[in-house]
Amino acid sequence: MSVFDPTYEQLPRTIPVFPLPEVLLLPRGRLPLNIFERRYVAMVEDALAADRMIGMIQPLEPGCTDGTPSLYDTGCAGRICRFEETEDGRYLIALSGVCRFTVAEELAPVSDYRRVRADWSHFHGDLEPVAESGLDRGRLLSALRGYFGAHGIEADWDALLEAPDERLITCLAMICPFGAPEKQALLEARDLQARTEVLMALIEMGGAACGPICQ
Repeated sequence: MSVFDPTYEQLPRTIPVFPLPEVLLLPRGRLPLNIFERRYVAMVEDALAADRMIGMIQPLEPGCTDGTPSLYDTGCAGRICRFEETEDGRYLIALSGVCRFTVAEELAPVSDYRRVRADWSHFHGDLEPVAESGLDRGRLLSALRGYFGAHGIEADWDALLEAPDERLITCLAMICPFGAPEKQALLEARDLQARTEVLMALIEMGGAACGPICQ
C-alpha cells in the first residue's frame, strides 16, 4: 500500500461511486479513467477537494437508460493518485485501489453523481499484508497462451514472468475481457488465493472454448 493511502480507521463513511459495467478495480490495482461527463467531472473535483476517494462499482442492469441502474452490493474504493486536465474539459485520472466495500445505503446524489454509505467491515484484510496466492505459474502461463490467442491479446511475456504474484493476478483480473458477472466474482473472492483460483478457471475455460485452432 502507498503511504498516502488511508488506514482502516481513516476510511470515509460515505463515498461517491462511479458505476461502470465490466470495469474492475482491485486493492493495490491501478485503474486509468477518462472523465468527461459533467457529473463525473464534478465528482472528481469534489473528491480532489476532500479525501480523493472514489468507489468503482458495477451496475446490475448495464443497459438501463434512466441513469440510476441498480448496483451490485460490492465495489472497490480507489484513491486518485494521478490526474491531468485536458483543454477540452476532461480529467485523465488514475485510481489506486485501496479497499473493497459493501453498499450499506445509497444516499441522495450530489451534482447528479451517486453516493453511498460504505461498509468496510468485511474487507479489513485488504489493508493487511497479502498471504500466499497458491499460484502455479506454469499452469497459468500455459492457459494464458490459449486465452490470449482466442481474444487476440498480445502480451509482454517477460513482464508476466517477472511480475510478483499479487501484481500479476490483480493486473490480469482487471484487464482480461471478462463479462460483468465474472468481474464481480473476481472482486468478491475472499482473498488472493481464492481470486487466483477464480482467475485460473476463467482463463482456462476461455482458452478451451476456442478449441485447438486458437492454440
